[in-house]
Amino acid sequence: MDSLTHRIATLDDVPAIRALMDRAIGELQRGFLNEAEIAASRAVMGLDTQLIVDGSYFLIGEAGRLAGCGGWSRRATLYGGDHSAALRDARLLDPAHDAARVRAMFTDPAFARRGVGRLILSLCEDAARAAGFTRAEMMATLAGEPLYAACGYVAIERVSAAPVDGVAVPLVRMGKSLL
Repeated sequence: MDSLTHRIATLDDVPAIRALMDRAIGELQRGFLNEAEIAASRAVMGLDTQLIVDGSYFLIGEAGRLAGCGGWSRRATLYGGDHSAALRDARLLDPAHDAARVRAMFTDPAFARRGVGRLILSLCEDAARAAGFTRAEMMATLAGEPLYAACGYVAIERVSAAPVDGVAVPLVRMGKSLL
């Protein structure tokens, strides 16, 4: 993990981020979702460029390669990307009452299980704490749930995303105290 670097994403990074997300969805969901669910998840998951505009989306790199990405938000949207407008809610959250959102975390399959996800979570949690939040929540994929649980997140509820072509994608809303 010492060789991993991080920086805030810019809109110029969007093509590389989307390519990484596509690889991650296609490869890392195997064993957790069937092929139809993986295909449907592409309509549910993805990049919300509002995170980049807000300056709260991190890129993780190693030796000049993009290893992962993810961010946090003070906005109400829990999950979904630019293409899933029905899920988006740009309303600002109140740190005194609401949980910060951990959003759009993806690891390049070539970097899986090398500390990328833990680094992203650490960066997000530190930034959310600095903004006054005492809790964080996310909508996790089944593939991400073991990592998040190992990092102290607990399942709040199990849900299914609205069906895409008749196929629902199972998800887990998870939360953690940041105190």
